[in-house]
Amino acid sequence: MNTGSRGTVLVSGASIAGPALAFWLHKYGFTVTAVEKSAGVRDGGYPIDVRGTAVAVAHGMGILPQLQQAHIDTRRVTFLNADGSRAAVVHPQAVVGGIDGHDLEIPRGTLTNVLYAAVRNNVEFVFDDSIDALTEHDHGVDVTFRSGAQRSFDLVVGADGLHSRTRALAFGPEQHYLRYLGYCFSICAMPNTFGLSHEALIWNTPGRAAALYAVGDGSDVHALLTFAHSEPSHEVLRAADTRRELISTVFGDDGWKIPTIVDAMHHAPDPFFDTVSQIHMPQWSSGRVALVGDAAYAPSFLTGQGSSLALVGAYMLADSLAAHDDHTTAFTAYERASRGFVDLNQAQISTGEAALIPTTADALEARNHRLRSLTTSPPTTGRPAHTALTLPDPRPAAVRSEIAVHRK
Repeated sequence: MNTGSRGTVLVSGASIAGPALAFWLHKYGFTVTAVEKSAGVRDGGYPIDVRGTAVAVAHGMGILPQLQQAHIDTRRVTFLNADGSRAAVVHPQAVVGGIDGHDLEIPRGTLTNVLYAAVRNNVEFVFDDSIDALTEHDHGVDVTFRSGAQRSFDLVVGADGLHSRTRALAFGPEQHYLRYLGYCFSICAMPNTFGLSHEALIWNTPGRAAALYAVGDGSDVHALLTFAHSEPSHEVLRAADTRRELISTVFGDDGWKIPTIVDAMHHAPDPFFDTVSQIHMPQWSSGRVALVGDAAYAPSFLTGQGSSLALVGAYMLADSLAAHDDHTTAFTAYERASRGFVDLNQAQISTGEAALIPTTADALEARNHRLRSLTTSPPTTGRPAHTALTLPDPRPAAVRSEIAVHRK
C-alpha cells in the first residue's frame, strides 16, 4: 500500500456510489481519485428515493438535513385506465413501500451535487475522462485513461453504473451479468401543460405504461414510457432513430395523452432510453478491482432501490477496507456482509413497481383491485427489505499528517 495513506484508490464514476465511497474512504485515511466521463457532475434526472438503511448512511455523512430540505412532497398517485378514466388513487408511499416522514424522494441532481460538495475538497476529481485499460500486478493496478494519461493505484473500484466500463475490463462482457427483466423504458422532461401539481399520473394498458410526474409546481413534468418487449439489440439501444421508431410503433395506436408524450420523446434534446435490467454477479471483486452500486448489483428502477443500494454499498465497502489491511480479505468481507441485503432488494421486482406494469388484461384488473384496497393515507411501516441490513458503527477517522487536496 502507498505509505502516505492507507492506500491509493481510483473510483470510476461520480454519480452516487462513487462520491459516497470516496467520502468514507477519505475519512478512513485513503487517498482517493475519482474519474468521471462527463464534463462535470450530472444535474437533473428523474427523482430518486433514499430509503431505510440508506437514510442512516446519509445521516452519517452529515448530508441528511440537505436531503430532507429537498424532499419532494408528492401528495397522490392516480392510476388511469387505457381511456384515461380513473382506476385508483393512492398515497405515493403506499406504492413504493416507503415510510412517510422518514424515507426521502429527491431530485437526482440534488443528491449528486450534495455528495460532490461533501467530498470535493478532499478528493481528486478528474472529469471528462474514463478508464481505457487496466493492468494488474503484484503491488497495484496500472491504469490507462481515455485521455492517454497513465497512472498507478493500489486499488480500483468501479462505481460506473449498469453499463460499467470497469466491470467489462475486469470481469468480461456485460451480457454475462445483465438480466433483462422484459421491459424497455424512455424518460424525458416536457412542458407541464396538464395542470399537474405535486402528483403523478400512471396510465396503463396491458404491456404498456406511461407516467407524468409533476415535482412540486414546476413548469415541466417528467414523462416516462415503458413497455414489455423482447430484449432489443444493441443497435436499437444505440441509434436514436431506431429508438424513436420503436416507441412510435409500440404506442402508435394509444389514446389519452400518449401521442403528446411520444412527440415530446421524439423532440427532447436528451431523452434517456434503456432496458429494465438487473446485474447479477457471482462475485463483486477480482484481484485489486471491486465494484459497487449498479455496476455490481443494479436492482432496476422497478425496485426504486438503486440509489439506496449505492449509498449502503459504498458505506459497507469502505468499512471493510478500513477494517482489513489486506484487500482480498476486505473485498470478501464487503460481499459477505452486503449480499443478503442486495439479494432481498433485487427480489423486490416481484412486489414493487414491477407489479405496476401488468402484461395481460386479467393481471391489470387484479392490480387495479389491489390498488383500490390501498389507503390514500401514508403507511406507517415500510418494506422489510429496505431496512434488512444494520450498518456497522462508523470507524474512527484516520489521523493524517498531510492531506492532499486536488480539484480540477
